[in-house]
Amino acid sequence: MKPYQKNNFILLIVLFLCCWGSTNAQQKTYCNPINIDYGYTPIPNFATQGKHRATADPVIVTFKGNYFLFSTNQWGYWWSNDMVDWKFIPRKFLRERNKVYDELCAPAAFVMKDELYLIGSTHGPAFSMWKSKDPTRDNWEIAVDSLKAGAWDPGFLYEEEKDKLYMYWGSSNVYPLLGTEINTKTLQSEGYVKPLISLVPEDHGWERFGEHNDNTFLQPFMEGAWVTKYNNKYYLQYGAPGTEFSGYGDGVYVSDSPLDGFSYQKHNPFSYKPGGFARGAGHGATYQDVYGNWWHVSTIILNQKNSFERRIGIWPAGFDQDDILYSNTAYGDYPTYLPKENANHIKGLFAGWMLLNYNKPVQVSSTLGGYKPNFAVDEDMRTYWSAKTGDKGEWFQTDLGEVSTINAIQINYADQDAEFLGKSSGVYHQYKIYGSNDGKKWTVLVDKSTNKTDVPHDYIELEKPANARFLKLENIKMPTGKFALSGFRVFGKGRGEKPNPVEDFIVLRNNPDKFGERRNSWIKWKANDLADGYVIYFGKSEDKLYGSIMVYGVNEYYFSGMDRTDTYYFQIEAFNTNGISERTAIVKSE
Repeated sequence: MKPYQKNNFILLIVLFLCCWGSTNAQQKTYCNPINIDYGYTPIPNFATQGKHRATADPVIVTFKGNYFLFSTNQWGYWWSNDMVDWKFIPRKFLRERNKVYDELCAPAAFVMKDELYLIGSTHGPAFSMWKSKDPTRDNWEIAVDSLKAGAWDPGFLYEEEKDKLYMYWGSSNVYPLLGTEINTKTLQSEGYVKPLISLVPEDHGWERFGEHNDNTFLQPFMEGAWVTKYNNKYYLQYGAPGTEFSGYGDGVYVSDSPLDGFSYQKHNPFSYKPGGFARGAGHGATYQDVYGNWWHVSTIILNQKNSFERRIGIWPAGFDQDDILYSNTAYGDYPTYLPKENANHIKGLFAGWMLLNYNKPVQVSSTLGGYKPNFAVDEDMRTYWSAKTGDKGEWFQTDLGEVSTINAIQINYADQDAEFLGKSSGVYHQYKIYGSNDGKKWTVLVDKSTNKTDVPHDYIELEKPANARFLKLENIKMPTGKFALSGFRVFGKGRGEKPNPVEDFIVLRNNPDKFGERRNSWIKWKANDLADGYVIYFGKSEDKLYGSIMVYGVNEYYFSGMDRTDTYYFQIEAFNTNGISERTAIVKSE
């Protein structure tokens, strides 16, 4: 190579690296479910309806400027420095039994004295706790060989200023959540275990079992203990009523003491998302980002191939001026801003890019059985379209109805005829996305034909907004199974009018309270011809409407998640491809 050729070659490499870095630096948003390489269920009994991806019970901790994510049955964990690019670290923490490695279920993680600690759920004492000073690598050692206090769904709180460590645990529809102090030197309980809280479904409507909180035959489950200390108060968080339901949420009790005196926070559940594309926000963990902002990571319910098919979502959270813990899930499965300084989590971090192709016309290369094409644009993650094969050349096309501004795209793959079981390495998706104004002349918008990563919920924020009416996703390679989509979601702005404010909004609460019916209300409004859907806001104070419910294509909602004795306040807004209406006046329900 001649000197000038060598210099030109080096310049090209530098330009490539600079462009690559600037492209990644441009991404300012993420979209739930988060895009990580979820493992396939390792439990054969749970794969009877087809092998599929699954994880749940997440915890995120911030350690030495990075974020570490642990969840159920993944043979490893993820870490990130920006909460969007998650790197997987393979690791088998549990010991081999009968030539099979057990795996961590509902793990707990906490930071103590410059080390990150990790342990999974166990009913018995023969269970190791691990620690690491550098978990960005597979660099762990055993902190204690056997945790004698067997704990299912454990959570830990370390108070650095007092050098005190507490453990909380429980997963049952009979027994309460428990707590104990752990000796920081021996990492064992001194034997004193304190019952802390139990469910009260006769008063708390959202704690009742069932998809619609109406199952009177089974007692609801309380699980997923997690404690956050804020302003010298202890926030004991828990999941209910069952991991398979859209209303799976997290509630919180508050105390001035770590092991006593917990009282139900008036504003509950604090983490709740029963509607929209990604549903469920229970069994999670509250943590701070590198800027000091609070977030809540939790389980998203898929529940298509079986009850334990789940994903992970991350929601802006925080404490308001009255120390009320909240989690903002409104538009929580739309593009959301990543951590930044001075963020207003009460107002929310929704980027303002609307869903452009809800129930819009589609065309496909082929269709397998009853997995219809429109299932990929119906905003229900539990339904999906599948092509007849997973071959290169299968395609899906969506018509936005008009030329629109496109800011981001989310591709949600479905596990049709997947062959994997457990964690598989070296698998990946490859595809291209084309845009067109007339459906005839196409331009490449996204080229991932050389991608080498597993992206089951790939989210692409375009470096520059594109203008198009038609988008076509062309398959190049699937890691396994058929080319199938539970959601091909296009975000941006249309060029028409946003909806007018909703009219005739009423809340009819059941009365009299003979059998606790006041936990239920019928919410109804006049259908808005320009609306794709609506977001209902609710709370127990006019200035704290922290709860939200997203619905599509209907003008009523039966809300069965109310607390029996409390007054509620409601508002509603309509949305479409062009934006969001003003909210209605607040409606009081005594």
